[in-house]
Amino acid sequence: MPLVDAEATEAFGAWLAPLVHPGDIITLEGPLGAGKTSIARGLLAALGLMGEAPSPSFAIVQPYAPPEVRLPVLHVDLYRVEDRGELAELGLDEALDDSLLLVEWPDRAGPDAWPGALALRLDFTPDGARILTISAPPAWQRRWPT
Repeated sequence: MPLVDAEATEAFGAWLAPLVHPGDIITLEGPLGAGKTSIARGLLAALGLMGEAPSPSFAIVQPYAPPEVRLPVLHVDLYRVEDRGELAELGLDEALDDSLLLVEWPDRAGPDAWPGALALRLDFTPDGARILTISAPPAWQRRWPT
């Protein structure tokens, strides 16, 4: 799916909002500056967040909870995680009981992490736009609009 600019990237995130439920995981992959955080910002805004969502690059986990958003969300950026052992300290598995996880740089968790996630991959096109590749697991395919 082509995404011509930042507005289109955020709009895709907003489009996802009615489809998400607590316990869902959305992984966001791609090079620096490709729009991973833009998708997260669009989704968070559509879930009710007022103002701009900061990138969780330094905090690693940025939590959002009702009434700020309609369901609990953990926006996670694993870019600075160097040791997979650090992940247990973040409490992400426990959060899945009632939260949506948005995970940037999921490759830092290893290739077998989050097999049931909706995997979104952003890449640059030669003209500077972005191309979005979506990999939807069975749980997502049942609710994916046709």
